Amino acid sequence: MAETAAIAGELRDRLLAAPEVILEDRDLMRALISANERTMGANIVDLRGIAMERLEARLDRLEDTHRSVIAAAYENLAGTNQVHRAILRMLDPVEFVDFLSDLGGEVAQILQVDSARLVLESLQSDDDPVLDRLDDVLCVVKPGFVENYMLGGRSAPARPVVLRQTQADAETIYGNSDAWVRSEAVLRLDLGPGRLPGMLALGAEDPHQFRANQGTDLLTFFAGVFERAMRRWLA
Repeated sequence: MAETAAIAGELRDRLLAAPEVILEDRDLMRALISANERTMGANIVDLRGIAMERLEARLDRLEDTHRSVIAAAYENLAGTNQVHRAILRMLDPVEFVDFLSDLGGEVAQILQVDSARLVLESLQSDDDPVLDRLDDVLCVVKPGFVENYMLGGRSAPARPVVLRQTQADAETIYGNSDAWVRSEAVLRLDLGPGRLPGMLALGAEDPHQFRANQGTDLLTFFAGVFERAMRRWLA
């Protein structure tokens, strides 16, 4: 008993010296409040206890929101860095063939997509040896294809960036890869006055990598840089 009393006395002195330790420990405060309620009996309503429970619930909600905001901020920062790195790599080549090859290579890897295809509308035939060399990244289509593909059968005005699961006619763009490309981001390209529109298609095997409820600001920025680079090459 003397030893127990000594331990209790020592603990009491330490708590009296730093009472904030109890206040900062949520589990300990909850245990103390429960003990106090048991002492008062079942017929007495402890308004302070009820108020504290509500404050704890509100604090939990605030902490969850705080964590969600921080996670979203980190994710957005990571996405921004990713797009910036892809743009810098895209600006490195001094030859158009290398520019397109990098699009399907290192740029696609930086953006973490499984397929990157440049779609250009043309009135001429695509039977060209140069185009054959770039068959894995360049797709030449007839006029009007870009508009129809981006609309995807909808009657609403076309958006500059569309995130969705792949469409039935995705084979035209991805070729044999459409068997495993499940979601895509399609970016409309304005190639300048007097030129037919183009489109950049980023495909992913993950069906949920690109979803309609995701933000498109970074991809819109990437498309703006890409189309300006294309204008210089076409000039």
